Amino acid sequence: MTAQPTSTLWTGRHDGEGAQHARWHEVVVSAHQQQIEDARAADGDEAGGEQVSLLGFSTDEGVRRNGGRVGAAKGPAALRRALAPLALHGPLASSEVRITDYGDVVTEGEDLEAGQTAAAETTAAALDAAGSQLSVVLGGGHETAWSSYRGLMSSQHMQTGEGVRPPRWGVLNVDAHFDLRSESRPTSGTPFLQMAEAERAAGREPLNYAVLGLAEPSNTGALFAQARSLGVRWMTDAECAEAGAAGVRRFVEGFCADLELLYLTIDLDVLPADVAPGVSAPASMGVATPLVAAAVRAAAATGKLRLLDVVELNPSLDQDGRTAKTAARLIDEAVRTLFHERAQFHGRA
Repeated sequence: MTAQPTSTLWTGRHDGEGAQHARWHEVVVSAHQQQIEDARAADGDEAGGEQVSLLGFSTDEGVRRNGGRVGAAKGPAALRRALAPLALHGPLASSEVRITDYGDVVTEGEDLEAGQTAAAETTAAALDAAGSQLSVVLGGGHETAWSSYRGLMSSQHMQTGEGVRPPRWGVLNVDAHFDLRSESRPTSGTPFLQMAEAERAAGREPLNYAVLGLAEPSNTGALFAQARSLGVRWMTDAECAEAGAAGVRRFVEGFCADLELLYLTIDLDVLPADVAPGVSAPASMGVATPLVAAAVRAAAATGKLRLLDVVELNPSLDQDGRTAKTAARLIDEAVRTLFHERAQFHGRA
């Protein structure tokens, strides 16, 4: 199964030449084109520079199995369209950082497992690309998280050898749900239990897992018991509202304090329903967009964020493209914060 090209989605307004006019659609290149440019740079002994890697996982079989409203398979295309016109600034607007699109992996029919395997392989390739600082996976249902995890585990980040240990890592899930369900086959509601069981089976430390924005009425007592047994940390939607941006940042920073590598996954159903109508399970309360954005910026500002996925966008339910536009803004916040913090560190800002 090969990734499908997406070049026709990267279109938009052109205001002029030069970095001061740059938008996402003018900077993104395909992985194939990047390979050609890298080969030319190698011939000329030019440095390849830093990279943001993008890939899509077109899937909603996990949502169907979980009894949700299907349509998230169209999410990656809608996310690219929403990202395309956004303005870029700083190193992202210049040749200092390249944004490379690896295309879409597609789940064929009901064969979710094959789709997840293929998506994991592409995720690992994106993570391992020369100069890659952040890989962004565009979902797809939250079954995307299992393929993201598998890609991370098989990437060079996690390879071990004599005298080499893998980094201490964790996954922060910005979501209304734990997604710790125990089912006979994988769904969009099982990925984090799958991760915990995989870590245990491999003889590694217990999964470092936290959930921000949890909706208590949307998670049963059994799921809370499962979370407690796994040592999960969480902050509810109501607690986020009470704590404000500063409290949300403290939660994220506290979770990341002992980590060396962070995987951030954003389920768009964490947002209020009027902001994010285009999801499988719209929120009854949700976490306000500025608070979610504060969490994203806090995660990126740690300098530990290497993998981000954004999931559960259902364009067929998305009034006026609200959900896609908000999701694109969150992705842009993560990427911009990551390189802004790095620029400050190196004295360039």
